[in-house]
Amino acid sequence: MLILGIDTSCDDTAASVVEDGIRIISNIVSSQDEIHKKYGGIVPELASRRHIEMIWPVVDETLNKANIRLDNISAIAVCYGPGLIGSLLVGVCFAKSLAYVNKVPLVAVNHLEGHIFSIFLEYPALEFPFIALVVSGGHTNVYRIDGFGMYTELGRTRDDAAGEAFDKVAKLLGLGYPGGPFIDALSEKGNAEAIHFPRAYLPGSFDFSFSGLKTAVVNFFKDINSELRTQNSELIKDIAASFQSAVVDVLVEKTIEAAKKESVDEVVLAGGVSANKTLRSTMEKRAQKEEIKVYMLPPFLCTDNAAMIASAGFHHFKQGKFANFDLNPKAYLPLGSAYS
Repeated sequence: MLILGIDTSCDDTAASVVEDGIRIISNIVSSQDEIHKKYGGIVPELASRRHIEMIWPVVDETLNKANIRLDNISAIAVCYGPGLIGSLLVGVCFAKSLAYVNKVPLVAVNHLEGHIFSIFLEYPALEFPFIALVVSGGHTNVYRIDGFGMYTELGRTRDDAAGEAFDKVAKLLGLGYPGGPFIDALSEKGNAEAIHFPRAYLPGSFDFSFSGLKTAVVNFFKDINSELRTQNSELIKDIAASFQSAVVDVLVEKTIEAAKKESVDEVVLAGGVSANKTLRSTMEKRAQKEEIKVYMLPPFLCTDNAAMIASAGFHHFKQGKFANFDLNPKAYLPLGSAYS
């Protein structure tokens, strides 16, 4: 069974063909990093315009690389939220048109659901239940996953997502966009214990909060002599490493504690920030002490892609959960809403 996945939830135009929800036949992603990096973040209007330009070439290349035609496709799966509404509109409208003209079933996939079910592209034999940490530029959530469509949110960020905090701190330090990879690389050369930034553990809750940490980094940076900022590169490395350590400590502790409370011994990491080397190594070490197994994806499946949408779409198709042609995208879409 071949599913064509389409994702335009943020700034990457992506399409993929996946067989039976677990085997990637082709996977194409058109990045917009060069467009947005000079602004230090995503400009929504520019993102949606670029999606319009790239959506058909990306889908066409995906089909050609898979060496299949649209009449070989069992269904078209499209991400309809959450995300940037202008970007989502491009993907949803294109997918609806493609499905209608070619008389192919349409399924609607929640972006968060896609991130979670991308784990089956790497570990098809993974069994339920498991705890999923979805951590990216727009989301920081912990879920208990008991099966397809059986999701329990255990915690979420109360303010900034972890990835958003990475981007803003990277911009502050003049590192570039997207911020996560720059901070991750720079942190390897810094001292993570040089500066003690706050960690919001929020006792009694599995929720997250990163706005206070971000403010602490901003205030620390402002108090540094401007000449010292530019001349002392070692200090910048220490700030990056100490900030990253604060984020990782909270992500790891919350996730492991959620797994222990739920008596679940398997944890899945998903989302762009899950490619962070320190997060991956720290999570593995902490989980090993608790006899918890951690499942992680290769970096290209951590960031936004359409293979994850096709993988989740396969399960919608199997259960006969089809979308109508009045499907509309939603900027805010909690996991477990209609169609997901």
